[in-house]
Amino acid sequence: MMSESLTSAGQEPEERALEAAMRPKNLDEFVGQPRVRQQLSLVLEASKLRGRVADHVLLSGPPGLGKTTLAMIVASEMQAPLRISSGPAIQNAGDLAAILSSLTEGEVLFLDEIHRLSRPAEEMLYLAMEDFRVDIVVGKGAGATAIPLELPPFTLVGATTRAGLLPAPLRDRFGFTGHLEFYSQDELELVLRRSAVMLDLTVTQAGFAQIASRSRGTPRIANRLLRRVRDWALVHGQHTIDAKAAGAALDMYEVDAKGLDRLDRAVLTALCQKFGGGPVGLSTLAIAVGEEAETVEEVAEPFLVREGLLGRTPRGRVATAASWRHLGLAAPDGAPGAWGETEPLL
Repeated sequence: MMSESLTSAGQEPEERALEAAMRPKNLDEFVGQPRVRQQLSLVLEASKLRGRVADHVLLSGPPGLGKTTLAMIVASEMQAPLRISSGPAIQNAGDLAAILSSLTEGEVLFLDEIHRLSRPAEEMLYLAMEDFRVDIVVGKGAGATAIPLELPPFTLVGATTRAGLLPAPLRDRFGFTGHLEFYSQDELELVLRRSAVMLDLTVTQAGFAQIASRSRGTPRIANRLLRRVRDWALVHGQHTIDAKAAGAALDMYEVDAKGLDRLDRAVLTALCQKFGGGPVGLSTLAIAVGEEAETVEEVAEPFLVREGLLGRTPRGRVATAASWRHLGLAAPDGAPGAWGETEPLL
């Protein structure tokens, strides 16, 4: 359900081939994240000068900002093969041992959603990262024997959307940690320009600005919206995508000028019109919009809170003055962000 939304940062399987073709292949092509890009470039260059594998890398941040792309770039820059897996796919220590024992020297292992590793696999990873060794237990009970297995030096790139769930012993074993931030509109326009060239599209400056402004600061969403605008232009015989064409296409897909989609507006509308701006509990709000509570909390709320359209208080969710204005309604005096008494937001 989370990836059904056009403005969700999740990724559908059929999108992966297109995403792979549009990914930058090196740090020079990578747009945005200047601090992380500069720091990572230094780490990789120093490793190459020393003739050693790069330090383990941890990348954190919301989905869709380029963590997988940076992992691929690390392998490309180090001229090393890349192995890709994920925390949920590794059910036990044996699964991880099989992956680690098959790595070649210098190989880059990318573990997505690394915070979801099982505890036994996590503890095995500690030793593998630090000493390039794992202990394989043979037998059971009193006769069990631990056989040390030496591993070739490798680089682990871990990605997580919830860095706070990583245990400190695992987090401390990464030599470099980079946190990815949401993109500015100018950066998103650069991402869209590169993608438009690869898709052989003619887009005006105003067209790029229109798409970027509705992309929630996320390159994955920007590229997805660009493809939907391309489809609209193709069907309507529009050879040049200008602001009017981009706006008409995205309006048809119910992505408004602020980047809100149907679910976002349904949440705000229910909050303002059915509950007088709140406070209202999450489960009650979810029932009002016909969605699961997890969908409202994980898909709609993060963006609405970040944009100052929704607040969390000890008694429930509340609509801010900005959300009333966005819906074209008059905000009550007590709304957060308006003059008058407000509840503290969490």
